[in-house]
Amino acid sequence: MTKQFTSVSILMLEQQGKLKVTDVISNYIPDYPNGSNITIHHLLTHTSGIKDFTKIKGLSEISQKEMTPQMMVDFFKNEPVDFKPGEKFEYNNSGYIVLGYIIEKVSGEKYEDFIRKNIFEKIGMIHSYYATDRKVIKDRAYGYHKKSDGFVNKSVISFSVPYASGSLMSTLDDMLKWQIALNQNLLLNQKESTKAFTKYKLNNGEEIEYGYGWHLKNINGIPTREHGGSIFGFKSMGVYIPGKDIYVLGFSNCDCNSPTQVVKDIAELALKNLP
Repeated sequence: MTKQFTSVSILMLEQQGKLKVTDVISNYIPDYPNGSNITIHHLLTHTSGIKDFTKIKGLSEISQKEMTPQMMVDFFKNEPVDFKPGEKFEYNNSGYIVLGYIIEKVSGEKYEDFIRKNIFEKIGMIHSYYATDRKVIKDRAYGYHKKSDGFVNKSVISFSVPYASGSLMSTLDDMLKWQIALNQNLLLNQKESTKAFTKYKLNNGEEIEYGYGWHLKNINGIPTREHGGSIFGFKSMGVYIPGKDIYVLGFSNCDCNSPTQVVKDIAELALKNLP
C-alpha cells in the first residue's frame, strides 16, 4: 500500500508546480533507456513497460544489501522492456522505484523524509514509518512464513530494495487518518485528487481499472478504491467505498494468507447492511 503514498507525493509536487505527470522521466534521470518516451503518468499507472525488478533473477543477490535509489534504478533499467509505454497495463514495482527517485531529485529530500514531513507529521500518522528491521518500535508486529512443519520468522530483507514501492509500515488507526485526509483534501486539492482516482486509457483507447496508486473497481456496481500490499512476512488489503464512506482494512503478519478476500467480503456485507 506504499504506492498510494508515493503517488500522492508525486501529485503534491505537481500541485507545487515542481513537476508534471506528463513529464518524461529523462527530465530527471537523463541516462534512463528510452526515458524520453516514458512519462511519470506511465509509471503511476503501471503502463511503462519497464521490467519489474521482482522478476529479475539477480534479486536474491541484493535483497539484503543497503541499496541507494540510484543503485536500484541501475539494477533494472537496462533490462529488456516488456512492451511499449502505454500499450498494456501490467503491475510493476520498478515504476514506483523510479517515482521515489524522482521525488528525491525534485524535492531535494530523501523519500522517507519527504513522506514523514509532508504526510505522516502533517496528518498525525504518529505510528507510521519507513520500515527497518533495526529500529526498536513499540508494539511492533513481527512477520512470519508458514512452512510444512509450522511457522518461522520472515526472511530478512533490506527495505531499501522495495523502497518507494513497498517499504512503509503503518497501523489501522493511522490508515484511517490517511483516508480522512484524502477525503478532506488535506494533502491534495480537488484537481490533483481527481487525477488519483481517474480510470485511464491505454494507447488503443482501452480503459484500465487503475488510477494513480489505487485499483478502481466495484462491488456489485458500486465503485471502490482498492489496493493490497505484500512483503516478506506481511500482507495487507484496503477497500474504500467513496459513495458510502466505508473503509475496510485487513493486515496480516503472516504472508501465508492474504486478507484480500476477507476484506472484500466484509465490504460487501457492510454495503448490504446499510439502512
